[in-house]
Amino acid sequence: MGKGRIVVVSALQFACSDDVSKNVDTAERLVRAAHKDGANIILIQELFEGYYFCQAQREEFFLRAKPYKEHPTIMRMQNLAKELGVVIPVSFFEEANNAHYNSVAVFQTKFAKIGVGICWDQWFPEAARAMVLQGAEILFYPTAIGSEPQDDGLDSRDHWRRVMQGHAGANLVPVVASNRIGKEIIQTEHGKSEITFYGNSFIAGPTGEIVATADDREEAVLVAEFDLDKIKSKRYSWGVFRDRRPDLYKVLLTLDGSNISL
Repeated sequence: MGKGRIVVVSALQFACSDDVSKNVDTAERLVRAAHKDGANIILIQELFEGYYFCQAQREEFFLRAKPYKEHPTIMRMQNLAKELGVVIPVSFFEEANNAHYNSVAVFQTKFAKIGVGICWDQWFPEAARAMVLQGAEILFYPTAIGSEPQDDGLDSRDHWRRVMQGHAGANLVPVVASNRIGKEIIQTEHGKSEITFYGNSFIAGPTGEIVATADDREEAVLVAEFDLDKIKSKRYSWGVFRDRRPDLYKVLLTLDGSNISL
């Protein structure tokens, strides 16, 4: 039996400065490197245009937001995607009238039907299951995670990775996670806040196995190849979607599991 639908995915990892132009240049350089390695869908880390400002709600940080339409970084990545014939989900800070969002722009892909969650979404099995129920064949998580300013002794790296490996295994889909590296210090309402991002970007296969991983210090371009038809056959035959009991899941629609009738 020959190969089915083959897709090559990539996760990028790099340290950000607070210089938008420099960071976007770095992203483009690594996208081109991933393309050279055969990648079709290339994931850049969360909010890669600058420092991870989400630790605070200072007024000047909102000036970093831009509307989706004619967003300069999105347009640059869109042109790059067209030039290389690849797909590039782009994480950006969106201004929509008086609302602001941590958003991802995803261009139509001929390679696979994909699902994208952003950072905190990666901790929720419901989000992963919902995306796969809607047909996602690969899950992508751009993120920014590292040390916790409020607890120097907390290292969530292994926990973080195991949770997403669970998404892959429970849904029988590959998972691609892209994280940043480096130490960043920003001024918050309560003083300086420092995070050391732990990288460890990775790609997991459909049983949760790690097929490519980065370390906590070095810039990286991870690449992995998957046969989507072969994975689909395994997903169908395994029965985790066939044997679901959504009639018993009303509890998921509550915050505390109470006030439901089964």
